[in-house]
Amino acid sequence: MTGVAKQILLVGAGLSGAVIGRKLAEAGHRCRIIDARSHIGGNCYTERDPETGVMVHVYGPHIFHTDDAEVWAYVNRFAEFMPFQNRVKTTARGAVYSLPMNLLTINQFFGKTLRPDEARAFIAEQADISITDPQSFEEQALRFVGRDLYEAFFKGYTEKQWGCSPTELPASILKRLPVRFNYDDNYFFHRFQGMPKDGYTPLIEAILDHPNITVELNTAFSPDMVDAQDQVFWSGALDGYFEYKLGRLGYRTLDFERFTHHGDYQGCAVMNYGDRDVPFTRITEHKHFAPWESHDGSVCYREYSRAAEPGDIPYYPIRLVEEKALLEEYISLAEATPGVTFVGRLGTYRYLDMDVTIREALDTADAFLAAAAGEKTMPAFVKSPR
Repeated sequence: MTGVAKQILLVGAGLSGAVIGRKLAEAGHRCRIIDARSHIGGNCYTERDPETGVMVHVYGPHIFHTDDAEVWAYVNRFAEFMPFQNRVKTTARGAVYSLPMNLLTINQFFGKTLRPDEARAFIAEQADISITDPQSFEEQALRFVGRDLYEAFFKGYTEKQWGCSPTELPASILKRLPVRFNYDDNYFFHRFQGMPKDGYTPLIEAILDHPNITVELNTAFSPDMVDAQDQVFWSGALDGYFEYKLGRLGYRTLDFERFTHHGDYQGCAVMNYGDRDVPFTRITEHKHFAPWESHDGSVCYREYSRAAEPGDIPYYPIRLVEEKALLEEYISLAEATPGVTFVGRLGTYRYLDMDVTIREALDTADAFLAAAAGEKTMPAFVKSPR
């Protein structure tokens, strides 16, 4: 290392804080990481269920998938990853189908035996071609797959997930949901997919295991902590840093109804429920996220989505028109706050997969090291929330 060691405060012991802290610690800087929770790992936290021995994803399942070879090498440096492909099913209208929507889904739903080229032509016939420039989620779905498939697989689930009509959501949300004209039911399409063999908590423990890193749990941030630091990295809620003085950014949160079962409850890791009259969005069965293990008992979560209220754990940023207007105001506040860089899912008010979170954390650490070497100031955002 060249130059003087800096005193760094990282707020949040999840992936963003751990990865940034590790890289800066390896460069010789002294990193203090605090977290208000009683554990590290943020929403990636995993623990063994004492009753069944099942590895439970306490805040809902996290499946690692990426095309970023450097990020894949990074996580494998700290933990052994086992092959895992997410094969989601959905229950709709009294039948079980395969997701993402693929040739099996189409043939089963319509009672046909179409080949790929026939299915492609058939779905094109279902599509509403009168919609030339889809603006809403519903218009995009109708233009994409037609009314029958939209109402069976997307409408009810989306209403439950987002708490509003699909006509109020932007079309861009649906662009992430593919239709496949083959029998590939691997939910993700990335080159590298897997699960840490012993769960995410040991992975993050290993990242944090460095003599230049101190971790303090059950420790809430207070503004006076900033004074003694050369730089702060904030991975909490962007509006939370400013004590919500302009109002709260909108989030969806999740409630989990945990239950156990002797044996195999549903035969898969994730079962979605597309019908609007089923109040939960899905059931996750956690032992299926570690198929290399064997357990007689099972731990399952029913997931219910609702609007986040003060004190709830924020999961998904809403980012509709009103939220984006408020976001711009908070971005301006952040950019006027020296010595603080906002990172991660909450700090940039964006939905981020784990691999993107790690990539941005590595890039943020590199930006800090470059700025420190050139005696320059770190920006409020290395990756813009806009």
